[in-house]
Amino acid sequence: MDKVTIRLPKQYLRRLDFLVRVDDFPSRSEAIRTAVRDLLYARVDLVLEKQKRLLEVDLQEAELEEVERKYLKP
Repeated sequence: MDKVTIRLPKQYLRRLDFLVRVDDFPSRSEAIRTAVRDLLYARVDLVLEKQKRLLEVDLQEAELEEVERKYLKP
């Protein structure tokens, strides 16, 4: 595992420490790893959904251009 140094606002650290104190996480590091993992999964799903929508729009535009070429231009 690689080591990464980050800076966080004190408010975030207080909340992070609270989660560690109430035994939700064994350490700050584990809480941050979990947060990063959850973010990555959520963002990957979001990006894939955006790509899917963009592909659908591209296909619709191509279909419209074909209709224009076929019926609207001499």
